[in-house]
Amino acid sequence: MSVRRLAEEAVQPERFAFSNDNAQWAEWKIGQYPAGRQQSAVIPLLMRAQDQEGWVSRAAIESIADMLDMPYIRVLEVATFYTQFQLKPVGTRAHIQVCGTTPCMLRGAEDIRAVCQSRIHPEPFETNADGTLSWEEVECLGACVNAPMVAIFHDTYEDLTPERMGEIIDAFAAGRGDTVQPGPQNGRTFAAAATGQTTLRFEPDSDRSDEPVAATPAAAADPTEPTAPGRGSDVVEETAPGLKGPAPDAPKVSMAEAEAERAEFDKRAEGGEPNDAMREGAVGAEAAGGKLDEGKAVGKPSHGGAGDGASSAGPDADDVAGAPKAEDKSDDK
Repeated sequence: MSVRRLAEEAVQPERFAFSNDNAQWAEWKIGQYPAGRQQSAVIPLLMRAQDQEGWVSRAAIESIADMLDMPYIRVLEVATFYTQFQLKPVGTRAHIQVCGTTPCMLRGAEDIRAVCQSRIHPEPFETNADGTLSWEEVECLGACVNAPMVAIFHDTYEDLTPERMGEIIDAFAAGRGDTVQPGPQNGRTFAAAATGQTTLRFEPDSDRSDEPVAATPAAAADPTEPTAPGRGSDVVEETAPGLKGPAPDAPKVSMAEAEAERAEFDKRAEGGEPNDAMREGAVGAEAAGGKLDEGKAVGKPSHGGAGDGASSAGPDADDVAGAPKAEDKSDDK
């Protein structure tokens, strides 16, 4: 961040006073603030002084401090903080601020700056030979969509080309700056599309219906390939006969047969024989194949539970698969 200081004493005026019109305006502006809050008018008054003289001098700061009953240092702090205040003399007819932020730079701000350097002075804040023009590079001026652009006092000039910038400089140098129309320089209105207006192209009339207009159906989307296609099925009719018709005829078990079979297995279970399953060859919870590790897990009986003849007090140590055998501590004698 650059250090901002007042201009050298050689260019400082001895005194400053608002013109009659500006003095009346200053009193009106101060009166807009509540009693005891008049110091809030410091920025408007500094800007008014700059509009009158072209820059803010030490004498102007002292005069405004007296008007607002503020310490001089407080007004100086405001003037040196905001870059909008010019602290040294600039061009009396035009001080051109060239936007150098990214959108304008991408759209040709360097060419605009080169025109100012060639037509006014190679260095910023320096005036031309007769002191009427000066320039500087600034940050965003707020019309990025109309880049590149410059600001001259309170007006902006947008959609510039090097040729158009040269014409604007010539007009201000000749004292005809008021003939240059501010805003876009390519003919468009404000920030409208360069190709012409595309919406709100007609005024609504009393015959307009309040019914919503049906939207035009959107065209069907083109089929798209899946981003992660699955593997194609390799099932064909020859390998999947079940797909061609009902299952082949098979012997069916009647309800009576199923109930009789259940009763038979229940009877066996009452006699101590476990009910293995409803069907021959099936693997039930009591079958070895239905147990974890076929019933051979460490710490579990290796030959089934109580239904297989094990003692109700639990398995013997010799019957437990993987269990360590007790050491024989009997006397060898």
